[in-house]
Amino acid sequence: MKSRPSVLIIGGGISGLATAWWLHKASVDVTVLERDRHLGGTMQTVHDHGWLVETGPNSALETTSLFKTLFNDLKLTDEVVYAGDVGNNRYILRDGSLHALPMTPPAFFKSKLWTLPGKLRLLKEPFVGRADAEETVAQFVERRLGREFLDYAINPFVAGVYAGNPEQLSVRAAFPKLYALEEEYGGLIKGQILGSRERKKRAEQSKDRARMFAFKSGMQTFPETLGDALGTNVITGSTAERIRRIGKRDRKTYEIKGMRKGRPFKLLADAVITAIPSYLTAPLIAPLDNVVAESLKNIYYPPVVEVFLGFKTSDIRMPLDGFGFLVPAKEHRKILGTIWSSSLFPGRAPQGFAALTTFVGGSRQPELTEESDERIVGIVSEELSSIMGVSGKPVFRRIARWQHAIPQYNLGHLSIIEQVERFEQRHPGMFVSGNFRGGISVGDCIINSDKTARRVQNFLENHQPFD
Repeated sequence: MKSRPSVLIIGGGISGLATAWWLHKASVDVTVLERDRHLGGTMQTVHDHGWLVETGPNSALETTSLFKTLFNDLKLTDEVVYAGDVGNNRYILRDGSLHALPMTPPAFFKSKLWTLPGKLRLLKEPFVGRADAEETVAQFVERRLGREFLDYAINPFVAGVYAGNPEQLSVRAAFPKLYALEEEYGGLIKGQILGSRERKKRAEQSKDRARMFAFKSGMQTFPETLGDALGTNVITGSTAERIRRIGKRDRKTYEIKGMRKGRPFKLLADAVITAIPSYLTAPLIAPLDNVVAESLKNIYYPPVVEVFLGFKTSDIRMPLDGFGFLVPAKEHRKILGTIWSSSLFPGRAPQGFAALTTFVGGSRQPELTEESDERIVGIVSEELSSIMGVSGKPVFRRIARWQHAIPQYNLGHLSIIEQVERFEQRHPGMFVSGNFRGGISVGDCIINSDKTARRVQNFLENHQPFD
């Protein structure tokens, strides 16, 4: 292990690895420490007798051109597989039946997902004024679009993205682009039209238009390939336990202590990047700032259970012609939604079988994650039978449990991020990243990794190292 890299990154998930790659490309001496034996964090893939199971992200949206850059750098282009048009079809459960989410104005007015009064309520949106205080997602949407749209569009969407609760999430923190439409343009409909021009200038795709992709051998291909490209710059099985700043005046550096293979280690680095969950970041930075550490501990990560079930296609009555379905809280079901995995990408199930990935728990029903594997499989099977007409028992199953799944950008989240920003200013050379800051999606992580790498480079160019 090198005793003194220029930059030390703690965390070998996609955020840490991508940041390391941008720095490596810029000829910065960088080392990544990962406590587990494998890289990728939650981005893990399991192969089992023809079944391909994603225990973390099932796919990603190509919302930034940085993906293309990475794929070219890593020679991954041929491994990328895009979802077909079927992936654009999404369903919402209402009154026990699945309804296609309309994608055009005519389809919206024909849809039975909302009542006529609910649809007409949207006509008021351009005339709704701005809020004068921070709002939850629920408050924002109900004020601008009405309760029915909240219940049967945004509520299930929030459950699908965050496994979260719109009554708790901050709209400004969790959906900044949605919030910006009101702030910049005065409304959502007007902003959606005018905002598309800005996205083109930034070479970004809105998430409802970006192409969905995965990899032929699963999402784990991404972090594994990054790790291979970084080579000896990545050290697995290494746990950082403490960070402290040493030196005098402006000639300071960081000392990182930890354990590897049962033995203690000590490293010095000019800059340190934490790319791990907030609850793991907190004890590391506590010696530097206990107040910020305590705030990071308060970010909630609800538990989620992912249930991957395989069925004979003959046991599924309805056509699997979409991404899957989401369940609104008003339906009082015991699942958040289901991805029709084998319909999106090839190689997810053996011939003649279908793969369904269902999510249980989250902020809505965290207590369900405490049930046994048998009970959870039973719950999911019952729900799939009721909603999709699935008959027969699953021929394959795999359960993944995440005690701390997705960071919730609840009310007050932005004040925590402001504390983190002030912490970085007080401790030059410390950079705090991870999906609790700047967005939770894979695309957000890649965009933020590039931003972090640029900030680090700027720091190093103006930093006088401690000898």
